[in-house]
Amino acid sequence: MSANPNPPNLRPDLANAAIPDVRREGQPTIGMVSLGCPKALVDSERILTRLRAEGYAISADYKGAEAVIVNTCGFLDSAKAESLEAIGEALAENGKVIVTGCLGAEPEFITGAHPSVLAVTGPQQYEQVLDAVHGAVPPAPDPFIDLLPATSVSLTPRHYSYLKISEGCNHACKFCIIPDMRGKLVSRPAHAVVREAEKLVQAGVKELLVISQDTSAYGLDLKYAEDRGHRAHITDLARDLGSLGAWVRLHYVYPYPHVRDLVPLMADGLILPYLDIPFQHAHRDVLKRMARPAASAKTLDEIAAWRDNCPDITLRSTFIVGYPGETDEEFQYLLDWLDEAQLDRVGCFQYENVKGARANLLPDHVPAEVKQERFERFMEKAQAISEAKLAAKVGSRIEVIVDSVDDEGATCRTKADAPEIDGNLFIDEGFEHLTPGDIVEVTVDEAGEYDLWGKL
Repeated sequence: MSANPNPPNLRPDLANAAIPDVRREGQPTIGMVSLGCPKALVDSERILTRLRAEGYAISADYKGAEAVIVNTCGFLDSAKAESLEAIGEALAENGKVIVTGCLGAEPEFITGAHPSVLAVTGPQQYEQVLDAVHGAVPPAPDPFIDLLPATSVSLTPRHYSYLKISEGCNHACKFCIIPDMRGKLVSRPAHAVVREAEKLVQAGVKELLVISQDTSAYGLDLKYAEDRGHRAHITDLARDLGSLGAWVRLHYVYPYPHVRDLVPLMADGLILPYLDIPFQHAHRDVLKRMARPAASAKTLDEIAAWRDNCPDITLRSTFIVGYPGETDEEFQYLLDWLDEAQLDRVGCFQYENVKGARANLLPDHVPAEVKQERFERFMEKAQAISEAKLAAKVGSRIEVIVDSVDDEGATCRTKADAPEIDGNLFIDEGFEHLTPGDIVEVTVDEAGEYDLWGKL
């Protein structure tokens, strides 16, 4: 993915960013390129919000900026390559570049490729980023205009927002280095999360996307303490957020037993009937080699229980194929498990070595051509399941949220679809009065492999 003038159409997390390109004469201006996951996007929003509060303007292109911040991803080799490409492009287009984010945990890797960057900081190091900006482009605020509490800068469309509830992770999965980069679990106080959510809803946000590295573990480090009327436990937090009147969607939920307590909230309509659970694999031995926390969980029994309690629940997950030591029998077990689980939304990655990950040292790495063949077989089965499930929705009346409207139609999402990672529902007749953020009912009249079409 290229990082063409920020934000490019190829960068969906920035393409709809409502960054007002209005500045007074002489106002210092900073650009931003945000790569990686929604958690990194939230970091970018916090940095830009702080800069706005200090009197900086935010530029939507390289040429209008006096310096550019590149928020990087450093999880996979492919993500590292994309980050280096984005840094190089920003240097070529602008010349003054400050690097932050997950890849910033490896400063020598960045400066070895791009020695002219102004500064390198790691993830969540907001103060160091601001210090680097101050050094490159000194603040020059107008005290009558700029030094006021800034409204939050959002890099998503105005009608939905990511809500980060914690940082870090306590797990030690062998393929992952996120705990090394982002540290152990640190939960935000529940009252602070709820207050932020209230402000977002008051500002017009219709959908809250709850994110963290391990949403189910929220509050564990705080011993689930109650403070100012809000308890730091995911079930209590979900109930509090569900009372605000917006759609609430949970991401990165590990299948701990207490997840069962969330499902009744979905059945009651308090939060969306949607669980994003990173199963990663199904075979017990592979999960053991991964050091996954769900290695012994009877996941098919859990899935059946969730569906008994909430028949409309949508289950999304991601999987890794070609993990070191994965045999033909273990892969076939995964395919058979998927047949039985009938997950609604599925993503798949071919295993990659990640610098510093313990999985690199495991024996019996799977050849690239075998990983590719397994990936194709897995996705073929997942696609067939998705197609059948969507075909069953034809003729039904469902609620959707409008994401965008152009001359050809309205692009919407159902409650079963998260932004950017799941499918869409398209309306191509009678859509002219719709605006982004509208929640309307449609009749589904056509289905594809991943998307739906409907009429008002």
